[in-house]
Amino acid sequence: MFTSALKSFTSNISANYTVSNTPTSIAGAWKVYDGKKRNTGKAVSIFVFERKSLEPQSGALGGRSAGPSLKKIHDEVIERLKKEASSLARLRHPNVLELAEPIEDTRNGGLMFATEPITASLTSLLQEQDNQERVGGGEGGLSRHVNHDRNDGPGRRVEFEFDELEIQKGLLQVAKGLEFLHESAGLVHGNLTPDAIYINQKSDWKISGLGFSGPPDTSIQSSNTTPIALSELLYHDPRLPRAVQLNLDYTSPDFVLDSNVTSSADMFSLGLVILALYNSPHNSPLHTSTNISTYKKLFASSSSTPSPSNNFLSSRPLPKGLVSDVLPRLITRRPAQRMNAREFQQSQFFDNILVSAIRFLDSLPAKNPNEKSQFMRGLPRILEQFPKSVLGKKVLPALLEETKDRELLSLILQNVFKIIKILPSAKGVFINTVIPKLREVFLTSGSKGTSNERDLTKEAGLVVLLENMALIAENCSGKEFKDDILPILQLGLESPTHALVDKSLRCLTTILTILDFSTIKNELFPVVAAVFSKTSSLAIKVRGLEAFVVLCGGTVNNTDGTGDGLDGAVDGFRSTKLSNTAILDKYSVQEKIVPLLKAIKTKEPAVMMAALAVFKQVGKVADSDFLAMDVLPILWSFSLGPLLNLQQFQEYMDLIKGLSAKIEHEQTKKLRELSSNTPNSFDNSRSDDLMSIGSQNNAFGGGSSVGENDFERLVLGKTVGTTSDILGTSRRPQTQGMQPLHAAPPAFSWSSPAQTSNSWSNMSGILTPTPISRAITPDQSLSNFAALKPSSATTGMGNASIGNSWTGMQQSLQPTPASMSTTSSWANALQPNTNMSNGMSNPGFHQALQPTSNQSAFSIPRPPSTSASNKNQQKGLDAYESLL
Repeated sequence: MFTSALKSFTSNISANYTVSNTPTSIAGAWKVYDGKKRNTGKAVSIFVFERKSLEPQSGALGGRSAGPSLKKIHDEVIERLKKEASSLARLRHPNVLELAEPIEDTRNGGLMFATEPITASLTSLLQEQDNQERVGGGEGGLSRHVNHDRNDGPGRRVEFEFDELEIQKGLLQVAKGLEFLHESAGLVHGNLTPDAIYINQKSDWKISGLGFSGPPDTSIQSSNTTPIALSELLYHDPRLPRAVQLNLDYTSPDFVLDSNVTSSADMFSLGLVILALYNSPHNSPLHTSTNISTYKKLFASSSSTPSPSNNFLSSRPLPKGLVSDVLPRLITRRPAQRMNAREFQQSQFFDNILVSAIRFLDSLPAKNPNEKSQFMRGLPRILEQFPKSVLGKKVLPALLEETKDRELLSLILQNVFKIIKILPSAKGVFINTVIPKLREVFLTSGSKGTSNERDLTKEAGLVVLLENMALIAENCSGKEFKDDILPILQLGLESPTHALVDKSLRCLTTILTILDFSTIKNELFPVVAAVFSKTSSLAIKVRGLEAFVVLCGGTVNNTDGTGDGLDGAVDGFRSTKLSNTAILDKYSVQEKIVPLLKAIKTKEPAVMMAALAVFKQVGKVADSDFLAMDVLPILWSFSLGPLLNLQQFQEYMDLIKGLSAKIEHEQTKKLRELSSNTPNSFDNSRSDDLMSIGSQNNAFGGGSSVGENDFERLVLGKTVGTTSDILGTSRRPQTQGMQPLHAAPPAFSWSSPAQTSNSWSNMSGILTPTPISRAITPDQSLSNFAALKPSSATTGMGNASIGNSWTGMQQSLQPTPASMSTTSSWANALQPNTNMSNGMSNPGFHQALQPTSNQSAFSIPRPPSTSASNKNQQKGLDAYESLL
């Protein structure tokens, strides 16, 4: 509707403001649209009048012959409407509608101007109430006007409560506006009706509709305002809409019967407006049909004139204060008997605590600091008695305006947060109204003073904010909290005041539920860690450890504030409930929090037990190897603190045992999984054989083919084919009829024939030099025989060195340091290769050389003295003796 009208004219308002497509309210001749300034986003209400609305309806009196006179009448109406807007430009008062943009002519002869944003006119509210009563069929004292609220975003519908207190507050504000017009501006409104009263977004009632205003007849002051011409105003032209003419239903008899223009006429009209508020339907008790003759007939009879005897023609009971004191002094025939606007404000009708509180709130800037402080301290006791609309639209904005007074900041914020608790849906109000003011107070640096100076009043306000952090989180989304509230919380964490830091850390449990992981890890946790590492306060240290508990997934329940937790009592941490998930990730817990715990220097029991609570959470998050290598050593160090009592030490031991059991269980499980998934390549029985040096079959490789015949061939010098023995001679083939010797006892022995046949024959290829010829026996005694050592191919040990003296060989094999190193080298030389027999290919050959009996490593056991020595063994010894 308005879009087509907007295209027909060009103005400053249409160029600089965006205007809604449909009107939000209709008041008199004006249609009211929502608007917003393009460059600033400031909300306004745009009043639009279309000239075509003055055109007479079909069938109306007057035709084309009356065209010139009708055009003149239209021009007079246009001038009266311009007077209304120009009067708003001259009159500046809190209870007079505030003009934002002056009135402009449109291309098609229409008018438009902009004012402060309004919610509705009083006429719209009364019509809404009538509709509700017709639908509901009941009578109630509470009216709700449903409208779109800009603060809650597009499409959100809010209810405007219209109850007894709202009426009292509104009438009081209208009376203040009339007082200003009568005493300061020297004007008579002349047409005070519900169409001339508007309610803004703060629930304040504002006076407008000043097109019929003018100075009183008794005025002696010169005025630029055109005097009221009653003869013209009282004439009703049927060719014009009723909205642009004087409404006789609310007109004082001073105008109609006496033809006097006095300020008391507005008070009579105010009395009729009051009756319309309580009447049903919400209309004036005077029904004149815009006819002066009808008006005069009504006042000719006492029964048709509002009076106390007929309950002022109201269809509903009226409040006692109105009936007894106010209405009789407003709706009276004699102007001298009427109260003025100032007396009306002081009447008993407004004598209650809520109205008095609103009146004091309106005049709060003019009060002294002591009066302001007393008012703020007593206000919380009556806040719940206020209607919700009054709290959200009147009291709350007024309190926020006073936050510039830093001395009252903490008291103001206490009332603000209590109002937020009372409001049924306070999220929109908090985000759009409260948060901007909080940012202005706490995050905007003052122009005076240095940043290092402590602002005690600001800190007191910050304490109140931190105490209500849970309420803030409920009424904020994550984005608003991160952008607007988290910086304020960081101010508390970084404050030099320990009480602020303590309260900030206490808020951690609340705020973690609304912040995302990235914000917690990258913005919040570094600040908490810095506070913990730098503080010198024991209480803050403990509070920081409790914060770590929360960050690791636990919750600390000692929020009652009854104890400071500095006594080291265990009970303070038994109330800690552990959750299943950690706020921080495993890396941050292991690499960030644990090093902070490790760096703790103090051994105070309170700190130690607080750290224990953190370690309990770490044990649920960290890996088992990290617990074993990093956490357990710290726990042992802390558990041995000299200040811990027995109970506290036992708690540490319980955690140590629990973590150790967890580590053992996980490691055992891991090894079992590995053993079940991997083939067993290591035989336990074989490992036992490798350690059994003196076993019967595995002394030098475990081959069963090694027997006494091999030893016999070795010592007798018998050759088999072209194979050389250890002395460099060729071995003879074994005699067919030779019987195998009996096995030797399970001990390492050079004389045991069962363990040397194949071994020594294969070793000869390693220990002998390349020449096969027999070496000459060196010229030295047997007692000086050199220790047996492995030799290379060029400088190998002479074969005669072994055969020269048994005693020398026995001496060289004693377990001395030199012989031990020699044995090690010799054992290395005896590693298996492809040329050795199956007995020498055992990889455990070197281990098999280790002693298992009570004798020394390389000592030769005594020969058996029992009768078990058979003839074959004696025969072999005799042959060896003959060789020597």
